[in-house]
Amino acid sequence: MKTVLNIAVGAWLSVFLISPRIQATEADQASLPVSRTLEQLLVQAERSIVKLYGAGGARGLESYQTGIVIGDGTLILTSWSTVLDVDKVRVVTYDGRRLDAEVAGVDPQCELALLRIPDAGLPGFTLDGDSTPRIGQRVFAITNLFGIAAGNESCSAQKGVVMAITPLTKRKGSLKTLYQGRVIVLDVMTNNPGAAGGALIDLSGRLVGVIGKELRDEQAGIWINYALPVDVVKSSVDRILSGQTSSSVATTTVAEPHQLLDLGLALIPDVLPKTPAFVDWVREDSLAARAGLQPNDHILLVNDIRVDSRKGLERILSSINRSDSLQILVQRGQELIRIQVRP
Repeated sequence: MKTVLNIAVGAWLSVFLISPRIQATEADQASLPVSRTLEQLLVQAERSIVKLYGAGGARGLESYQTGIVIGDGTLILTSWSTVLDVDKVRVVTYDGRRLDAEVAGVDPQCELALLRIPDAGLPGFTLDGDSTPRIGQRVFAITNLFGIAAGNESCSAQKGVVMAITPLTKRKGSLKTLYQGRVIVLDVMTNNPGAAGGALIDLSGRLVGVIGKELRDEQAGIWINYALPVDVVKSSVDRILSGQTSSSVATTTVAEPHQLLDLGLALIPDVLPKTPAFVDWVREDSLAARAGLQPNDHILLVNDIRVDSRKGLERILSSINRSDSLQILVQRGQELIRIQVRP
C-alpha cells in the first residue's frame, strides 16, 4: 500500500508543483553560471524541446510524446514508439508553431529515433559525450508528460537528483525492456506517459540524458525513473545518421514472397490510415504458431526493418523470399520479444 501511495502522490506532485518559474534553492542558484537564474535556464532549454503527436489510440497507446531538437535545428531526437507510425509526425514548438516531421531513422536497440524537419530556427542541443552527470548531481527533466502542453504552454520541468548510473539488466519476472545498457536512475517520477524522449539537463543547461519510456512492473509495485546517458545517445544518433540502422522498406519484390496467410497470421482490420500491426489470430500448427507468435502481439520489426502499419508489414514481406527465415520483434504487454520464423 505504501508503494502505491508513493506513486500516486509523486504523479500529482509532478503535475502541480512543476513550472519554469519554480523557486530555486540557494544551493541551486550558487551552482548556476554567473548572471543566469534558474528561470532563465529552463526557459532557454525549453526552446529546444518540442511536443510530438502521431499514431495512437489503439490498445490504449498514447498518441503523444516529447522530442529534443539537436544539432543545427533540423533533427529531433525522441523515443522510438508507435507514436511515430504515421507519414508525418506533428511537431509543436515552444512558441506554438505546428510543423510536420518525417522519421529519418530508428535504433531499436536503444529505442531511439530521429525525425527530420525543415529549418524552423529552433536552437539545438549539442550531444557532448563527456557530459554524463555524476551521482548526487542535481538535474532537471523537461517533458510533455500527460500531454499537458498542447500549444505554446510551458512543458513540465521536474527537479531531481542522480541516484545511480547502472546497467538496466533484464531479470526474469522483473521489468521488461529491449534496451539493456547503462541508465541514469533518478529520484523523481519522470517516466510518465508523454514524457518519453524528453531532455535531462544539468544546471549549466547541457543535455546529459534522454528520458526513456515508462517502465514499471505493476505486480511487483516497481517503477524505475531513468534516462539514457548522453554518450549512449550520441553513439545511437551516429549509427542512425551513418545508415547502420534500418527503418525503411526495400523497394524490390520477389517472385515467391512470404504472405500473412501462408505464415498462419491474421492482423486486426484496417481502422486507421496506418493501423498498427497487431496480431488478431494465429492458425494452429502454422509457421507463426510454431515460432511462438500469439494473438495481441504487436509486430514492431521484421529483419530489423521498422513496421509502421499493417500495410507496411505486407510490403516488407513482399520483399522476402518465402524460403528465407524471418526475425520478428514483437511487443507483448510490456515485454519485447524476438521471434525467429523458420520455413
